Order: sequence, then structure tokens, then C-alpha cells
Amino acid sequence: MSNAYAPDVNPSGTWYDEMLISGNTVVVIGYSYERGGTEIGLFNLNDRGVLKYQATYHLRSNDYYSSRNYASRLIGNKLIFYTPMYLNSYGNIQDSMPAMRTWHKDADKKEFKRILPATRIYRTDQELDRYDMTLHTVSVCDLSRVAMSCRSTAVLGPSGRVFYVSEDSVYVWTSPWQGAGRKANLSAVFRMPLDGSAPTALKASGSPVDQLSFLQRDGYLNVLVSADAAAMWRAESKAGDLAMLRINLNDFGDGTGATKFRNYKPLPSLGNSWGLQNRFVGDWFIYGSAYGSTSEKAYAVRYAQPGKALSLKLSHDVQRIEVMGSDAIIVGNQNQDLKFTSIKLAQTAVPVSTYTQAGAVQGESRSHGFFYRAADAEQGVVGLPVLSQEGAAVMFLQNRSLKLSLLGKLDSKANSNIDDACKASCVDWYGNARPIFIGDRAYALMGYELVEGKFTMGAIREKRRVNFAPQDAVRIAE
Repeated sequence: MSNAYAPDVNPSGTWYDEMLISGNTVVVIGYSYERGGTEIGLFNLNDRGVLKYQATYHLRSNDYYSSRNYASRLIGNKLIFYTPMYLNSYGNIQDSMPAMRTWHKDADKKEFKRILPATRIYRTDQELDRYDMTLHTVSVCDLSRVAMSCRSTAVLGPSGRVFYVSEDSVYVWTSPWQGAGRKANLSAVFRMPLDGSAPTALKASGSPVDQLSFLQRDGYLNVLVSADAAAMWRAESKAGDLAMLRINLNDFGDGTGATKFRNYKPLPSLGNSWGLQNRFVGDWFIYGSAYGSTSEKAYAVRYAQPGKALSLKLSHDVQRIEVMGSDAIIVGNQNQDLKFTSIKLAQTAVPVSTYTQAGAVQGESRSHGFFYRAADAEQGVVGLPVLSQEGAAVMFLQNRSLKLSLLGKLDSKANSNIDDACKASCVDWYGNARPIFIGDRAYALMGYELVEGKFTMGAIREKRRVNFAPQDAVRIAE
């Protein structure tokens, strides 16, 4: 075990949200209100499983939190960050420039060194609102060096944004605020190559729902857009009119042009429903909603081909859409019951079977809570955290040719009401429950417990567990 922060750091006021691994380097990422920026902690994990703290770096930024997205991505040994910096037209512009420093005891703000030259800041020809200007910054950091180094590129636009990382680019979609009395303006879509070359851009209507609304494939950027643009928080409110936008990557230019009307494919509306979920699966795009009048319905459409969207009749709402091999699985509730429906995706899209877990809900709503391990093209295991009156657990389902059956659960046995005085985590903003598959082994992470399971005779059974709560943590009475 190791604290997820520097030895001389007070972790209060900091949220440690993400962990990435590159070779033997473990990267812990959080946002520190105390120290003012994105905090990056590097640890070495040796071949004997021993963690050793290496260094901590700070990227000067505002809070990167959004309702569903994450700050970082890892491609090889390149650590990629999206961080916003809100500009105050009355303040010192130098204090708003992205910068980096190495943390040490008594570190001073003067030690921040700019990593964004003025020649790496871009914008379209749209008029800027002096009261709503943000530097949307993408930083690429090299983990292969002894001392981590970063370089940044930024685009200037309104604060509302959704970003997506493909295999070669970061896309930042910025949308102006549309309050009372404001006319609807076009959004700006920036394509920022990971090789450091200059961004390109174009204008478009509407806004994506979240990072899962994007797919770069075969020379095109495909995006679900909503007419009721409210980027960053769009996913939690009503979707409005929807369309699939398909942009040829060659259409990106200096940002003065707008994508053509013919590139939008109207999709069936979800009416007054909200909490929209969406996902690209193979050649298909699936979407539905968690709450509202049409929450028991989803749609599937071949996004790259003309054709009608197909209605998927469900017995439950749509809280999660996931990839299951070449097919899909939709998870949601019907009243007090949690349901899993497999979707066959071939020449058409059709629900196949539904498994019902009575008296349960999802224990983690974010994308990392789910995992599917494929055994072959027709079989695999689904893992998902759940909550019920019996407590927290990770549930495992068997998929056999889209027929779903229960393998069992790995349950939490610890009292989850623990006050650790911020030793390990003050608040788990991004959740702390998930299934983990390593080879033929399966684990359930639930708070401070890690439980190993073993699949035998068509069921999963507990093999062993460890509780890594701080020894001086205080259990809080119910």
C-alpha cells in the first residue's frame, strides 16, 4: 500500500479521481483546490509488487470535472490531459496561462513555468464573449523521461465544452451559453492532433451529449448532436431534437467554414425524457434515456448508411449501453428491479433476452463500472456493481449466444460508513466499485474491499479478500 499523494502533502482539499498505468509507472490524477491545479502523482511498481513514490507535478488549471467525462487519457507512454482555464478580462492574463511545476515542500506559485506559448493558442473567427472566455487546453506529457515534460496547445472559446480523444487527435466541441434573450449560435469544433501539429476547426449546430457521442472512423468524425446545446451538462437534462452528424475529416480547416446541412441525419426524438445514454457499437449507434415518458425505448441506427432508425422495445429504462463483443447490452431499472437486455446487431438490431435482478440498482453509473470479458465470439462474462437491501456487490452474468444467466455475486462484508479522515479519499467522485478481470481471475473492488472470485461449475465463488481501510479509520454508526 501507498498513500496516493506526496509524503509531505496534506490531501485535504484534493480529489484523487483517476489512475492510469504505463509499464511500471502508476499515475494518480486529481484536482487540488488547496494547491490550485491538476495534480499528477507518479509511483513505481516493481516486479515484487512494491509501490514507491517518485514525484508529483501540478498543471495550473481550473477544475476539469464534468458530469460524465474524465481529464486524462493514456496512449503508449503519452499522458494526455484536457484542462480548462477560465479567463478574467480584468485580471493578469499571465496568471491564467497553463503552466507546470514540480511539487516539493514549501513549493511556491512562482515556480510554475508556462507550457503554452502564445503561438500555440488558436481560435475561430467567431466573436468572443468577454464574460465567458476559456482556454481549452490539451497537454501531452512524456512519461518515458526521468523528469516528466509536457507541451500544451489551447483553443479559445466559451466555457461550455465536450471533448473526445481518438487514436490521433483530441476533439474539443465548444458551445456558447444560450440564456434568455440570446440567439442560438453555432458551436466550434476543434481537431487537435496528438503529434503537435496545428489544430483545425469548423462550425456546427447543437452539442454532443458526452464523450461517448463521438466516433472517429474511416476518415470521418461521427457525432450525436442535440439541438438544445448545453455542453458539459447536456447529459443530465432533456435531449431535445437529435441528429447524427457525419463530418469528413478533410472538411476541417481554419474554422471559418460550417459543416453542410446534408451532413446531419435527423433521429427520432426522446420527447420529454432526460438522462440520455448513447454508444457506438460496431456499425451501429444506440441511444435511449434513463427517465421520462419514453425511457422504456431505445433506438439503433447504422450511422454510416442511410436508413431508418430502429425502435428497440424494452421492459426497462436505459441507464447504461455497453459493448458486448460484436453486440450490445442495455442496463436499466423497471421500478425496483434491475434488468439487463442483450441486443443482437447484425443486418438488423433486435433485443434477444432479459435477465432480471429483483430489488437492485446499479452501484456505479460511470463507464468504468462495467466490464465484459469475451471468451469467444459467442460467449463471455458481464461484471457490474449493484446495490440492494443485502448491501453492495459486484454481479457476474454469463453470456451464451446473447442468453443471459446469473453466475453469482461477490459481496461486500465491510461496514461502508468509514471516516478515514481523508487519509485515502475524502469523496469518491468517480466511484469506487468495479469488476476487474486478469487472465482467468476475477475481482470485485468495493470501497476498501478487494474480493477475488473463482469460476467453478457455472458459478463464481469467493476465494479470498483483503480490506485495505486505514487502520485508524472510524466506523460511523448507522
